[in-house]
Amino acid sequence: MSPLAGFDDWLHSALADQADKAGQSVDAYVAQAVAARLMDDVTRRHGDTGDLLARLTGAGIAVPGYVDAPDPVVADPERLRALHATGLLDAPREVAYDRIADMAATALATPGAAVTLVDRDRQFFVAMHGAAGDSPEERQTPLDRSVCQYAVATGEPLVVTDARIDPVLKDNPAVTDGTVVAYLGIPLIDAGQHAIGTLCVWDTHPRDWTSGHVNTLRDLAQLASNRIFSA
Repeated sequence: MSPLAGFDDWLHSALADQADKAGQSVDAYVAQAVAARLMDDVTRRHGDTGDLLARLTGAGIAVPGYVDAPDPVVADPERLRALHATGLLDAPREVAYDRIADMAATALATPGAAVTLVDRDRQFFVAMHGAAGDSPEERQTPLDRSVCQYAVATGEPLVVTDARIDPVLKDNPAVTDGTVVAYLGIPLIDAGQHAIGTLCVWDTHPRDWTSGHVNTLRDLAQLASNRIFSA
């Protein structure tokens, strides 16, 4: 890479060192930093970053904190139609779903459990064990914090013993801030084979999930699916 204007040898050395620690070339490290600043500026001044993010993603530049879709399945229009058809996005909490989340946490002895919906750019909690918030704003996170998105993308149970050493999940903000270490999620799938979200549990410590854990959560996920898709 050509020298950066204003950078002396010490600064170039520090740049190279940090890029190496991030497992990137200096060019890739600088490109990602510039892309992040560009996204922040465009978001602040214009709000709509869809085209910019798509072009950055197409160029192979990942922007931490911004996610378009980790997999084409998540952004699939038919899946999104099935998701919105449930009427549960931004809907008031329902006791039935709260009970399913509570049962999952109790059955698997975890501090966290939730019925989630994965939208194109966010994750919405239909129910969350122990959650006090009732407003839609308190019951959602940006997609980049979602672990459930990966279960939705594959349509298969996601079993994670320690997300801190998982190559896909280790940089997820929910993992880096200690919220999620162990994770088990079962996708909620409609008759058209569209996964719209999950019933999931998580722990702040590593867990060796067993087939019994998976089967128990699968049974509870079926209760959630029956209610969601029979409405």
